[in-house]
Amino acid sequence: MAKWMSVAQVKEKIEENSAEEVTARYLEVIEKSKINGYVTVSEKSLEQARKIDVEGHEGSLAGVPIAIKDNISVIGLPTSCGSKILEGYVPPFNAHVIEKLLAAGAVILGKTNMDEFAMGSSTETSYFGPTANPWDLERVPGGSSGGSAAVVAAGEAPFALGSDTGGSVRCPAAFCGVVGLKPTYGAVSRYGVIAYANSLEQVGPLANNVADIAVLMDVIAGYDRRDSTSIDSKTEYQKALVDDVKNLKIGIPKEFFGEGIHPDVERAIWNAIHKYENLGATWEEVSMPNIKYALASYYIIAMSEASSNLARFDGTRYGFRESGENWHSMVSKTRAEGFGTEVKRRILLGTYALSAGYHDKYYLKALKVRTLVKQDFDNALSKVDLLMAPTMPNPAFKIGEKIEDPLTLYLSDVNTCPINLAGVPSISMPCGFTDGLPIGLQIMGKPFDEPTVLRAAYTFEQNTDYHTKRPPEVA
Repeated sequence: MAKWMSVAQVKEKIEENSAEEVTARYLEVIEKSKINGYVTVSEKSLEQARKIDVEGHEGSLAGVPIAIKDNISVIGLPTSCGSKILEGYVPPFNAHVIEKLLAAGAVILGKTNMDEFAMGSSTETSYFGPTANPWDLERVPGGSSGGSAAVVAAGEAPFALGSDTGGSVRCPAAFCGVVGLKPTYGAVSRYGVIAYANSLEQVGPLANNVADIAVLMDVIAGYDRRDSTSIDSKTEYQKALVDDVKNLKIGIPKEFFGEGIHPDVERAIWNAIHKYENLGATWEEVSMPNIKYALASYYIIAMSEASSNLARFDGTRYGFRESGENWHSMVSKTRAEGFGTEVKRRILLGTYALSAGYHDKYYLKALKVRTLVKQDFDNALSKVDLLMAPTMPNPAFKIGEKIEDPLTLYLSDVNTCPINLAGVPSISMPCGFTDGLPIGLQIMGKPFDEPTVLRAAYTFEQNTDYHTKRPPEVA
C-alpha cells in the first residue's frame, strides 16, 4: 500500500482489502514516525475500522482515516491543546465536526500536536515538544496546526483537521507543502473547539490535494444550532472541482508583497500568476491601504479574546492542579505552572489591552481597524473574483531560530492574519520550492465563495505537479 494516497485511492484500498487493514497500515507508519506529529494515537481506531468492515457503512468517508488537531473535542481521547494545564482532560462530548466525520464513517487515527492553545506559528510552544517539518527535520512545520499539516505531508494520515485563527491552517500548509483551507467565518461550526479567539478562528481541512479538501468540506460544513455564528450556505464543494479559469479576474494586492519577502517566494508566486494567465485568467494589481495595520490589530483582538477565554482554566474542575493553602493560592500556582511562556505573555497583553484606561486606546481602536481591513477586502473583491499572494513571506525556518524573539515570530503572520480579520475564505497550496523547501500560494475569495477559490486551486493543481512532490526526509 502506497504511503501517500488521496481519499479516492484510500477508498479503493478499503474495497480491495478492508478498512481495518488500511488503518493498521497508517498506524504502522505513525509508529515509525520521526516528526512528533501526534500527541495521542487512538487505541479505538482499529476497532472503529473493524466495525465498519463488519457492519458496513454508506457514508462518504466509510473507513477513511483522519487526524484531528488537539484542540477539537473527541469523546474518549485526551484533548490538551498542547498545554500542561489540560493534562488528563478527556472531553465527555464530540465537537460538531467530529459528529459529522463519524456520521460519514471516518476513522479517527489520533490527535495532532499544536502550539499551546493555538498560540504560535511554529508548533514549538507545545508542552509535548516541537513537531519537525517532514521536508527537513531541523525546521518547523509552521503553526499552530503544525502537527496536522506534518502528518499529512509525512504520509501518516490521508487528511487532517486543523483550526485557523490567524493563519494556523495555511501557515503549516505552506511550510509542509500540503493544501490547507480556512473557510469563511461561520461556514463550519466551532462547537467543541477549545476557544482561543472566538471572533477569528475557524476549523479547516488539510490534505495532499484540493479534491480531498472539497470532500472534507462537504462533510464538515453546514449549520449547527449550538454555534450562533454558523450559517447554512448549502454549498456543494466538490461541484467546484472544475479545470477552468477562463475569464477569471485575479487581484494582486501589492501590500502582500512588502519588505522582508524572500525573493524565491516572490518569484514562485509570480510564476503561478503567469500560469493562471496562460490558462485564460486575467490579473490586475489592487491596493489595500489598511493591510499595514492588520497585524497589530489582529494581535490586540486575539490576545484580548484569549485573556477572556483562558480565564476558565484554573485547576478547579479538570486538568492539571497545583496544591495551595487556599483557593487563590491554588489557582495562582496552577496557572503559573500549567501555562507556557507564550500563553502567559498573550494573557498578560490581552488583559492589559482590556483594562480600564486602555480599552479604548487599544482594543476599541483594533476593532475599528478590523472594520477598515474588512472594507479593503470588500473593495478589492468588488473589482476582481479572487486575490492571490504569498501565504508566508519566507520558507520554513529552523527549530529554535525565532522562538526567543516573539515579535519576529508574530511578523511571519503578516500575510495570513488579515484574512481572519475579514472573515473571508483562503486556501494555501504548494506552488514552488526554494532550497528543497515548499512555497505556498494563497488564494483569497469573497465570503462564502469557496467554490471559486477551490476551482482556481484545482485548476492550478491539474496543470502543475507541485502537489505530487514528497518530502525526502520521511520517504
